[in-house]
Amino acid sequence: MKVLVINCGSSSLKFQLMDMETESVEAKGLCERIGSEGSRIVYTPVKKPEFGKITIESPMPTHKEAIQIVIDCLTNAEHGVVGSLSEIDAVGHRVVHGGEKYVDSVLIDDSVIAAVQECAEFSPLHNPANIIGINVCRELMPGVPEVAVFDTAFHQTMPRKAFIYGLPMKAYTEYGIRRYGFHGTSHKFIARQTAQFIGRPAEELKIISCHLGNGASICAINGGKSVDTSMGLTPLAGLVMGTRSGDIDPAILEFYGRKEGLDVSQVTEVLNKKSGVFGISGGKSDFRDLEEGFYAGDPGCVDAIEIFCYNVAKTVGAYAAAMNGVDVITFTAGIGENSAFVRGKVCEYFGYLGIKIDEAANKERGEHVISTPDSKVTVCVIPTDEELMIARDTKALAEAQ
Repeated sequence: MKVLVINCGSSSLKFQLMDMETESVEAKGLCERIGSEGSRIVYTPVKKPEFGKITIESPMPTHKEAIQIVIDCLTNAEHGVVGSLSEIDAVGHRVVHGGEKYVDSVLIDDSVIAAVQECAEFSPLHNPANIIGINVCRELMPGVPEVAVFDTAFHQTMPRKAFIYGLPMKAYTEYGIRRYGFHGTSHKFIARQTAQFIGRPAEELKIISCHLGNGASICAINGGKSVDTSMGLTPLAGLVMGTRSGDIDPAILEFYGRKEGLDVSQVTEVLNKKSGVFGISGGKSDFRDLEEGFYAGDPGCVDAIEIFCYNVAKTVGAYAAAMNGVDVITFTAGIGENSAFVRGKVCEYFGYLGIKIDEAANKERGEHVISTPDSKVTVCVIPTDEELMIARDTKALAEAQ
């Protein structure tokens, strides 16, 4: 079975075509600047490595043109990897917000599209783009099973005590204001992959998954189910991130807005795009630059690194308490997988858990254990693969229909 995975952002589109018999990637790529000048596709026909990366500049006024260009690349007589669209058996769509209605991935029909539209007020940049991608694929590939895989679905197992905010209850019952959480597809993949990697059933494990990238979140996973997570109603909550503030005192919105002459929407823009380590450091959000600045003694970079690692460690500690213990802590995503420096600094806080880090192992790459054999908690580094998780869910639902 061949599954096309589509991830529509507000002005971008990532895709992978996967052969699910071997779970191998046959082609992948990214459409950039959709709706703007200079739009292009960067396409890699993995199945035909002799072509390397192919960049094509082409107008993409909407996601419809972008998906058509993706299809043209996949079916191209020279660098394409399929003879025709008929070889694509199913399409899996990443959908950011599914609200409370969906606790798992689902086959897409009109009712699913309506539900995704209802959740658009919680994810105004992504859900509308997700819907466009779904509708275009339904138009261009009629009859092909399509599946929605929700970022929020994995967290729908959280208990009420974890997702209800300390607001008047009508905020939840009438307006749906609650903790939803995100990165669910990644955390779900990590829960399964961690259990498989250490050779124990997920149902027996208490795992803390640390998805650390430009956007970062932590998830407490007990028995294979999410019981708490750091992001909230939106992806702005939780950890200090690349450009996002993470958790702050809500009164800051009014106070900072008054001082700067900004309204609430403008303050929210600052919290999303000009805060986090970017704001703390004075303009750096790439952790390679921050690490370099840290060693050079740049005060902004030192603050940014220390604050970020402290936030991660503090949240891990909270989730160890929430689950009354932890068996495995797994680092994943761009920073979690690649920065031994950050992992090491975070783990310095975990002496109370009986964690000991093997410094040599921590410098290695790939899927591996970085804790010592006598560490009371296993600490792993496991690369995430959200596209593979989407493809697996899509394959299972397409075959079951």
